[in-house]
Amino acid sequence: MKIIGITLVVLGLGLAIWGYQLSGSVGSQISQAVTGSDTDKVMTFYIAGAVSFVVGIYLFLKK
Repeated sequence: MKIIGITLVVLGLGLAIWGYQLSGSVGSQISQAVTGSDTDKVMTFYIAGAVSFVVGIYLFLKK
């Protein structure tokens, strides 16, 4: 279970970083300027990254 936990933590961090990079794209910046919020794709990466990270930490620390 610890290997799965570590994998999920790394995957979660990767998804969050990928989402951050997407938020800097031209299309996303235009969308942010018009609507005032991130695009759905960026938010999906942030949420999936956070969930994966939290589940990974839980599995890693679980006895």
